[in-house]
Amino acid sequence: MILHCMTKAAWEERKDKPAWGRRNLAADGFIHCSTVEYFWRVAPNFRNVEEDLVLVCIDERRLTSEVRFEDGDGCGRAYPHVYGVIANDAVVMVLPFLRDEHGEYRKNPELSDIEDK
Repeated sequence: MILHCMTKAAWEERKDKPAWGRRNLAADGFIHCSTVEYFWRVAPNFRNVEEDLVLVCIDERRLTSEVRFEDGDGCGRAYPHVYGVIANDAVVMVLPFLRDEHGEYRKNPELSDIEDK
C-alpha cells in the first residue's frame, strides 16, 4: 500500500471521479506518494498546512499506471512515484491526517501494524 496526502477538500472533488492526478502530472511529471513505512519522514512537509488533510491509501497492485520507486533527492530511500492517473478503483481507504497536540503527524491506528523505517 502507498499513500498520497492531499487536502480533504481536494479529495472531496476527486472521490467520485474515475481517476485523478492530472494536475500533479502536469506539474511534476508524476504523482508523489510514500510507503506507510516512510510517511513519517515526509509528513513534516505538511506541518504548516492549516486545511484538513487526508491520506489516500492506494493498493499499487490495482493501478493501471506505472509506479517507480525512486530516490529522487539522494536520501538513500526510494519513494513511489506514479507515472499516470490514479484510478479510484485502486483506493482502498481514506484516512484523516492525524496530528498531536504540537501539530505533528500522528500515525493512524489503521496503519499501526506497519513499522516505520
